[in-house]
Amino acid sequence: MNISQLLVLIVGLLAIAFILWWFLGKHTEAVGQSTVVNDVQNATIVVDGGYSPATVVLKKGVPAEVNFEMHDSTACLSHVVFEQLGVNKDLTKQKVTSIKIPTDKKETFNFACGMDMFHGKVVVK
Repeated sequence: MNISQLLVLIVGLLAIAFILWWFLGKHTEAVGQSTVVNDVQNATIVVDGGYSPATVVLKKGVPAEVNFEMHDSTACLSHVVFEQLGVNKDLTKQKVTSIKIPTDKKETFNFACGMDMFHGKVVVK
């Protein structure tokens, strides 16, 4: 086995290991919490190549707003869609876009970009 064959073998094994880690590995996800000011809870999600944090937890029974802070103007992330709430907001019109979230019962609201490529959720506990 010459050096080029050995190099190809090593690169191939590293690529297989990376693919296995990417699809089967356990990945942690940041979870954001809300802050309560004047009896209204707020949570901020930064839009920059995705959603950070992708999951936000809200308290049941406290009026809530989720603020989407736009840092990425790509076409895919220019809109946020909450299908369950019938919300489709254009995030490019202002730096921060607020969306009211009902907190009357425990529920999970999924959201996605306009092309349904990036996802997140708001959990009411």
